[in-house]
Amino acid sequence: MSTAELRVGVRGRFLFGSNRGHNTIVSYRIDRKTGRLTYVGNYSTGGKTPRNFGLDPSGRFLLAENQDSGTIHVLKIDRKTGKLVETGSVIQVPSPVCVRMLAIDSAR
Repeated sequence: MSTAELRVGVRGRFLFGSNRGHNTIVSYRIDRKTGRLTYVGNYSTGGKTPRNFGLDPSGRFLLAENQDSGTIHVLKIDRKTGKLVETGSVIQVPSPVCVRMLAIDSAR
């Protein structure tokens, strides 16, 4: 197993990591006082060879890209537990390797 990406959620409560070996995203709860990690679970990325992933600015969704499947799967983040849930939303992209989120000013 090899990890490609690690990211802390937007509120600093959870750590997520992509696992290429078994095509999952791992989730850990972060104790804000001690920094100690508590394992939450491993969640399928819905494809093969996850590398990078993106967290949307609201902290509600994780977009897991799968390089060898040509897909990006949208997972919902349970903001209380850090568990990930498949939404059924899949974006077809040839060999995705990087996902970035941009905050858009809705007042424009």
